[in-house]
Amino acid sequence: MNAMNFSEPEERIALRKAVAELGAKYGHEYYARKARADEKTHELWDEAGRLGYLGVNIPEEYGGGGAGIADLAAVLEELAAAGSPLLLMVVSPAICGTVISRFGTEEQKKQWLPGIADGSKRMVFAITEPDAGSNSHKITTTAKRDGDGWVLSGRKVYISGVDEADAVLVVGRMEDSKTGRLKPALFILPTGTAGFEYTKIPMDIVSPENQFSLFLDDVHLPAEALVGEEDAAIAQLFAGLNPERIMGASFSLGIARYALGKAVSYANQRQVWGTPIGAHQGLAHPLAEIKVELELAKLMTQKAASLYDSGDDFGAGESANMAKYAAAEVAIRATDQAVQTHGGNGLATEYGLGTLVTAVRLGRIAPVSREMVLNFVGQHSLGLPKSY
Repeated sequence: MNAMNFSEPEERIALRKAVAELGAKYGHEYYARKARADEKTHELWDEAGRLGYLGVNIPEEYGGGGAGIADLAAVLEELAAAGSPLLLMVVSPAICGTVISRFGTEEQKKQWLPGIADGSKRMVFAITEPDAGSNSHKITTTAKRDGDGWVLSGRKVYISGVDEADAVLVVGRMEDSKTGRLKPALFILPTGTAGFEYTKIPMDIVSPENQFSLFLDDVHLPAEALVGEEDAAIAQLFAGLNPERIMGASFSLGIARYALGKAVSYANQRQVWGTPIGAHQGLAHPLAEIKVELELAKLMTQKAASLYDSGDDFGAGESANMAKYAAAEVAIRATDQAVQTHGGNGLATEYGLGTLVTAVRLGRIAPVSREMVLNFVGQHSLGLPKSY
């Protein structure tokens, strides 16, 4: 994104157009039908992978597009704007692909990145625990040395898409040989490994992707399961969390665009007393406000992606948190107002909005809650005392 004129590069504009055409080919009816039948959107995922859209951020030497998180975020936004968001884009190419690209060994890159890039392999991310939600310092999943390998034990919750994944990038803790203290570490755990089990968490969200609890009972892993260097785990972790927030923002932006588009179309067509309902300020003003908030959130998301792709991890952290916050809020407002604009039709299956009501609410909670974003802004942006 050009810092002076705020225009995206021609290549990204062309990418958006191509992805929007793919998304329109499937649409929200396809997405909702799959979700309600407890089926996966494999057709869309596989086609997006074949066309190179899932791996635009993966280095070219490993089968990707060699671009940045800004381009991957554009792909997710356009698919969501077409009514068919792919949640696993947030974790497989964005988090896992980024971490392995930046910190993985050459063997790990060769083994995983080509498949992540073309969609033939999926890797999900496991950090949240029952007693360590926002407080990652309280993670209790531990990794102990076992000869040349590792033994992992612990539990994770609300992990997306494990039933579709080939492997899980697990955040655990190992003992520092110098200090004896526990420090973060990342491990690639194939889902078929002995001692690894997962159970589905029933959810009221209409989504093709499921949530799971993970159980690691003395899971034995080889030495090469450890990602990167032992002492780089904090850097590795945050290298994945900033893209996660940027992609989360793009997910919300796309849904907001979809909902707003549905509302505007209906407000132009629906007539009461011979006048389109969109002519009335009671509907026009809320929709106009959402458009303003949507564009502001999109600018912050693009800023965060630009900073991250330029290598400014610290600057990207502030912007990514703000973008995620703003995008989640406007997605909720857009969906609520779209339902209100449609009246009773807003919750009818035919109009494709009811499925979004609970889905957009998730944006305030994951991948980081709005309260923790406000804590971050208060402490790091405003210099206020730490409150937790």
